[in-house]
Amino acid sequence: MSDNTIKPNPLLCDPVTGTCELPAFDNKELAGTAAIPGTKPLKVVYFTDPICSSCWGIEPQLRKLKLEYGNIISIDYRMGGLLPDWSYNSGGISKPSDVAHHWDEVSAYYDMPIVGDVWLEDPLASSYPPSIAFKAAQLQDNEKAILFLRVIREMVFLEKKNITRWEHIAAAAQYAQLEIGQFKSDYEGSAKLSFEEDLKLAREYGVRGFPSLFFEANGEKEFVYGVRPYAQYEAAVLKLHPNAAKSAYDKNTAALFSKYPSLTSKEFSELAGIHKSETFEILHDLVLRGILEELTTRNGSLWKWK
Repeated sequence: MSDNTIKPNPLLCDPVTGTCELPAFDNKELAGTAAIPGTKPLKVVYFTDPICSSCWGIEPQLRKLKLEYGNIISIDYRMGGLLPDWSYNSGGISKPSDVAHHWDEVSAYYDMPIVGDVWLEDPLASSYPPSIAFKAAQLQDNEKAILFLRVIREMVFLEKKNITRWEHIAAAAQYAQLEIGQFKSDYEGSAKLSFEEDLKLAREYGVRGFPSLFFEANGEKEFVYGVRPYAQYEAAVLKLHPNAAKSAYDKNTAALFSKYPSLTSKEFSELAGIHKSETFEILHDLVLRGILEELTTRNGSLWKWK
């Protein structure tokens, strides 16, 4: 590819299709590469990226899926390498500042708070450093790594923080209760190899963008691409595991926040099973009572259990 060839920009995510597509994709059939065996009957191989706005858009559906089918599903998080660098020029986006307005538009479409100001104030050169940091966290503890990923997403989407900077990466690792010395050592060493393995696996699976979720059981595979209604993810589970029983979970506010310490308004509405019009009143009352704290942005709020 010549230097002046126009490559599609991976940060120009399409809210209609619900995807952030990779800049170069060889349209091969989905590979039959087997997922790493798990202890649960159904595995989801989830290809994502820390700065993928569409991946932020499916957080409500993904969190509900874990609550209702977590007894039979294990989710294998894989980093896909959305933004290697800024050698792009297409779709009106050729530099970081062009992303700012786009993120605000995506926020409104998904009804999830995203503020694009990081691209104006302290833009990221690549999504690779936070991806490698996630792999370093995953080498220690998978559940802590998932929490770490959530925290760095909140940092970049809501708090306007450049999550390639070590100070922010380290702060997220501390919040997730990772051992910082080991984390830093892995971040600078073996996590890079782990990230390369994820990129290789993404190519083997034929991943062309994010979010890409491969539901696998007994040699069968269902693929769900992009932000979709919850029923579509559930349908993939039931097609592979027709007898799967949906778990009842406690929809009490305290119970939800004990499972997920931070929730957007849409997430709370989805998980509590209430109309969004009731959400603000319920959560704001808890802020007034000193139980929750609210992170307010121009595009919506994030609510945290104190």
